[in-house]
Amino acid sequence: MIDSSLVMKLREMTGAGILDAKKALEDASGDVEKAIELLRKKGAIKAAKKGERMTHEGVVHCYVHANGKVGAMVELLCETDFVARNEQFQGLAHDLAMHIAAANPLYLRPEDVPPEVLEKEKEIWAAEFAAGEKPAAVVSQILEGKVRKFYSETCLLKQAFIKDEDVTVEELLQQGVAKLGENIQVKRFTRFSLGE
Repeated sequence: MIDSSLVMKLREMTGAGILDAKKALEDASGDVEKAIELLRKKGAIKAAKKGERMTHEGVVHCYVHANGKVGAMVELLCETDFVARNEQFQGLAHDLAMHIAAANPLYLRPEDVPPEVLEKEKEIWAAEFAAGEKPAAVVSQILEGKVRKFYSETCLLKQAFIKDEDVTVEELLQQGVAKLGENIQVKRFTRFSLGE
């Protein structure tokens, strides 16, 4: 039998519904960490299903850093104005704008990187190995790793979230979808830095 206080604790930590929290705890034999992992996996599945629904509501949120020299704007979309006014959704928009100001992503997703930019980077990386003795297969694997790293540095959705580096921005959005029950998408963003 799962203690109701444990269910409530899990709900507070994850935003999951009572039945989902109880089922996750039962499946994890009362282990909260395992239950969170189960809920995250389930949330990711739900998020993928909801990712195809239309988003016509949302907010444009601005963040200006305390020094007044860096700021960002993000357009975060959802399905209904009810969710757009929700405190958790507003908090997500704020966190994203703050992340954009701090991490300075250049693109939203890997598909948005112009092919010529990626090719130029690949040329630079390939030149590093031109004189080397490494086999072609090893060089190919290294280049794949460098492409992933490039995406994780320049694409918003692939970046590690500044408040929790174990989670990417994409995973943060999926958590928002799981908690709020609607499709949530970043439409666009911009970052301002004084003098740039």
